[in-house]
Amino acid sequence: MRAQAITLSEFNEIIAAAVNRCAGLQYVWITAETSDVRVNGHCYMELIEKDGNNRTVARLRAAIWASTYRQLAYKFRLATGQEFGSNIKVMLLVTATFHPQYGLSAVVQDIDPAYTLGDAMQKRNEIIQRLTADGIIDQNRNCPWPLVPSRIAIISARGAAGYGDFMHQLYNNPYRLRFTTRLFPAVLQGERTAPSIIEALEQVHADSVDWDCIVIIRGGGATSDLLSFDDERLARHVAQSEKPVIIGIGHERDITLLDYVANMRVKTPTAAAEWLIQRGEQMLGRLQALASGICQAVTGRLTGCHRQLAFMAGQLPAAADRAMMQARQRLTNARIALSGVADRCLRPEAQRIEGLEAALALASRVRIDKARADLDAKAQLVAALSPEATLRRGYSITRIAGRALRSAQEAEADEVVETLLADGAVLSRVVATSCRQPEHYIPADC
Repeated sequence: MRAQAITLSEFNEIIAAAVNRCAGLQYVWITAETSDVRVNGHCYMELIEKDGNNRTVARLRAAIWASTYRQLAYKFRLATGQEFGSNIKVMLLVTATFHPQYGLSAVVQDIDPAYTLGDAMQKRNEIIQRLTADGIIDQNRNCPWPLVPSRIAIISARGAAGYGDFMHQLYNNPYRLRFTTRLFPAVLQGERTAPSIIEALEQVHADSVDWDCIVIIRGGGATSDLLSFDDERLARHVAQSEKPVIIGIGHERDITLLDYVANMRVKTPTAAAEWLIQRGEQMLGRLQALASGICQAVTGRLTGCHRQLAFMAGQLPAAADRAMMQARQRLTNARIALSGVADRCLRPEAQRIEGLEAALALASRVRIDKARADLDAKAQLVAALSPEATLRRGYSITRIAGRALRSAQEAEADEVVETLLADGAVLSRVVATSCRQPEHYIPADC
């Protein structure tokens, strides 16, 4: 015979009656770590417990009703100096409740602020202190950005919603900016998260493409799922990356260790795409401003040139007349000045020339008289040495056949010789010749 069955809701009501009436489950102090804290009037969260290997061994939903949350949040902030949130190890006064529809949960009644930061937050702070001591906490933050980061290396899970949102936002930007992207797949949940991202980072740096930046993105989820990003080895790889790294993991309220070492932290994958688009938009705006400035400068320069040309065109006829008048005036002034200079320069020269003229006339007369005296002396000498003068002194000239006889040997017997005297000529015939001079020879002038 088949056993009598009850419905699930009836079974849950039995559990609810057992849980809600159990005195041992009401007003119990427990220690746990908060995760995925959400405040919307009421405060909802998950309470988790981890073992020594950082694995979650217990998980329970919890809630703080709005009227209680305001008091407890103020109490916690006043005592610890921080806001109540995720990844905080707390001691809570809770009452277990079971709802037939929503299941088991704990209602928080009070909090002990002395039980401060949880293990995850404490571990993160210790890592941050070590990275700071090693001098690499700000290394990636100081990486220079190109003017327009357009070559984007993306580390994300293949097919993840966050990756899809990022790509849709990036390639559907209203400014039609073009980007070059490549996905370097990685596991972004669980124990393989840190090794997988490190391997992807190494692939990016070994790739032949000179990427402008690296984007690590993951969509939202439970805060406890993001604890795998609080890995020191992963943080060191991001901090020492040669390319600037953008972190867009989870929601705005989610913070991981990578947010402290990366160059840029944004709240969501979509916000990462928006930031890259904004960089391109800023450069586009600068280029448009430069183009506008160049256009305005050229327009202003051309306008000024047109005005200057118009002014010069109006001034050109009058300018020519003024130039001609000025030139004429300069010529007149030069003529007057030249006339005065000529008078001053020529008058002494004219006087000097007049003096030279008188001196030249005197010198000429003296020179002529001297030359005339020389000529007269030479004429007298020529007259004295002429053949006629010689003949008048008693000498004669003997010729044979019209030539002067210079030697007795030139004459031959029976030749007719002509002897010229001062008052005539004598013809004679040669009887004989002798080379001996007669003893009785006496010159005619003696």
